[in-house]
Amino acid sequence: MTNIDQAPVVRADAGRGTHVPALDGLRGIAILGVLLFHTDLLPGGFLGVDLFFTLSGYLITDLILREAEATGTVSLTAFWGRRIRRLLPALAAMLAVVTVVVWLAASPDVVRTTLGDGPWVQLNLVNWHLIAESSGYWDRFGSARVFEHLWSIAVEEQFYLVWPVLLSILALAGRRLLHRRVAVITLAASVVSLVLMITLLTPSDPTRVYTGTDTRAFSLLLGAMVASGPVRDVLARLTARATGVVPAFLAAGIGVLWWFADGVGSPWLFTGGLFAHSLAAAVLIGLCVRAPGTVPARILAWRPLRWMGLISYSLYLWHWPVFVLVSAQWTGTGGWPRTVLVCVLSIGLAALSKYAVEDSIRFRAKWARGRSGVLAFAAFMVALALLWLALPAPGPPGIDITRLGSAR
Repeated sequence: MTNIDQAPVVRADAGRGTHVPALDGLRGIAILGVLLFHTDLLPGGFLGVDLFFTLSGYLITDLILREAEATGTVSLTAFWGRRIRRLLPALAAMLAVVTVVVWLAASPDVVRTTLGDGPWVQLNLVNWHLIAESSGYWDRFGSARVFEHLWSIAVEEQFYLVWPVLLSILALAGRRLLHRRVAVITLAASVVSLVLMITLLTPSDPTRVYTGTDTRAFSLLLGAMVASGPVRDVLARLTARATGVVPAFLAAGIGVLWWFADGVGSPWLFTGGLFAHSLAAAVLIGLCVRAPGTVPARILAWRPLRWMGLISYSLYLWHWPVFVLVSAQWTGTGGWPRTVLVCVLSIGLAALSKYAVEDSIRFRAKWARGRSGVLAFAAFMVALALLWLALPAPGPPGIDITRLGSAR
């Protein structure tokens, strides 16, 4: 879902500050898992979201740590500016297009939930909105909510808002112990997040702990921990002794988890399984960065996987609205024909978004930077707010009280 901007090399560590193709491949694997999960072909494919979280935690932490090492401080405005240019244009485009299509062509139920969820998506709080509405994650697929998948984007955005501030404070406290402090804080906070997940778990419906920011933070924090110097040193010793063997073992273990995990049918996920998966993913990421020439890293760098990774953010944005709107009832077909149709349509829309919206604004739009960028951001936000207000929502469904007596 994310693709962090690259920064100049600050240290000579292997893989640091340079583009690592295997990480693009991991993004590709993650989004393929999500697609296969939503098409009922891979029960544990939802764990691709956890892989996205861990990647994001690693990448932004590595980026900020390198900046802190080079300058002694962290420019929060520059960081948040990059994130806005990277994430907002594609999200805003998808929200606007899907909302208008839903309002014009979808059922009243879908229109109501879309207009109700949209403002919370814009505020990056939709995960808490869905929790407050008791919207069950595990029974939602095929339901009338086209923006429910954006709970994970909200979790990441909340992390992007808080974590750089903490890193900035740690950088101001001194560079000498910065990496050690990051390692200790991320490990401790990850354990606290796991304890919260176990404590707050409702086995019959684990939605609260699966989509809550506090209980999912460990996936991002474990990725952040791997970016710290002490953990990198441990991984360096590990790769020196068993180059290629450990990454292959971790990749195989992650694949087994994806095959056997079954959401609410796998309660072990919420009592340590998700934590173990995120930890394995974090170590795999660190090893791929440290030793990009190993066989697993080269496999992950396969060009088609890398391309899927490059469009993964837009593909994640578009795939679920397409799956909901292009239903079996609408197409008159199901099974593999519909699966192929929705996947091809989702990938096509993602590629269009990537090259026409994301890259265009991120790399070529001078107006998206500086003072004009601030004005453009404000205009985006106002336009989205007006969209939710301008489109009238259908009234609530009526109840025929004359039928109540006959229902007994």
